[in-house]
Amino acid sequence: MTNETPVDDSVNTPVSSVTEQPWTGLPRMRALGDVDPAAQQTVIDLLDRAMRTMPRMRSGPGGPFAFTLRGQGAFPAGTSVRYAAIVALGALHLPEDQQREVLAGDTVHELVGSLVSRLDDAGPTALSSLGDVALICWAAAETRHDGLKTAVDRLARADHDGGVHTVDAAWVVSALAAVREAGGGPGSEDHLERARLRLLQGLSEKELYAHTVGEGGKRLVPGYRAHVGCFADQVYPIQALARLGDDQAVAAAEAVAERICAAQGEGGQWWWHYDARTGGVVEGYPVYSVHQHAMAPMALLDLADAGGKSHLDAIARGMRWLTDPPETGQSLLPADAPVMTWRKVARKDPRKAVRGVRAATTRLRSGWRIGSLDRVFPPVAVDRECRPYELGWLLHTWLVPTTRE
Repeated sequence: MTNETPVDDSVNTPVSSVTEQPWTGLPRMRALGDVDPAAQQTVIDLLDRAMRTMPRMRSGPGGPFAFTLRGQGAFPAGTSVRYAAIVALGALHLPEDQQREVLAGDTVHELVGSLVSRLDDAGPTALSSLGDVALICWAAAETRHDGLKTAVDRLARADHDGGVHTVDAAWVVSALAAVREAGGGPGSEDHLERARLRLLQGLSEKELYAHTVGEGGKRLVPGYRAHVGCFADQVYPIQALARLGDDQAVAAAEAVAERICAAQGEGGQWWWHYDARTGGVVEGYPVYSVHQHAMAPMALLDLADAGGKSHLDAIARGMRWLTDPPETGQSLLPADAPVMTWRKVARKDPRKAVRGVRAATTRLRSGWRIGSLDRVFPPVAVDRECRPYELGWLLHTWLVPTTRE
């Protein structure tokens, strides 16, 4: 982590070409506008905000991306390779001049090149996370980068047999599906088939995904919450299975999508923790802005493009939560801070106590809730942070030039 330091106020100057971008002409934007024009307008507002926020998140050409912007002054803190890769996946849909404006002078191709170069680093700074390697490989495939073979080889070495976190497993599938679209590489098809089977088997005899998949995966989490899967554990597999495109994968993705849509809150909330055995909600909070404007739409729209059901009504409900969350009555799109959106609405519970208690009680008996926790720890806290991946997934979701075949 780095110390928090102010950013030059000059980055608050609007990106010159934002107002020239025909956001409403994009296929997904048109589809949303047909269902809910107000939700479409919220996405337009978010895209404009993202273009103005992103330059604050990088110190200069070739520099690292901040882990977060924090507080009313949007002070940068920490760094993140993972978030940089997600930004690349989103910004690749921008014209080159806009890429340079939002990436502190670099193009996406140059950003991806710097990330691929990290894959062969050794020593204490070497990338050890399977998820990080998968995201870099995915970005290299989407951009047809010269370093793609390096990324594919590094992903094969990083992806060991055995249990892995569900999010990482999904990113491996999405990366290798993109590699396939880019023309493939030696061994990548076999790797993709193994990754596909692992992801499909992770749903075996369950309604939703738990936090891990693969043999021995339960050892990666405490036993009292081995049955719990978070929202990310659902949406990234939906996206990955949809991108595979075969009937079995799309059917599995649709089953998960139906469950999370059925559980969506009355205010449009995409809830956080689920009981993978039953599909029920274990604990709803925090509710994250990125889930509402990007991650849920990203997965559900990819599923629709693969032939699944359209969930545009649920997507529109989720968008409406951002501007009028019933928990606080305070929009998550701040008018008085130089960020795209605030990160989440949460409980003020010490050490995430509510989530821990509800994981333990539902482990013993599905659906068991101690209702007094809602009264003692109401969800009224707004987390005043904004992280780069929130912007990256927003661009990745809404700026695809055409629907997938």
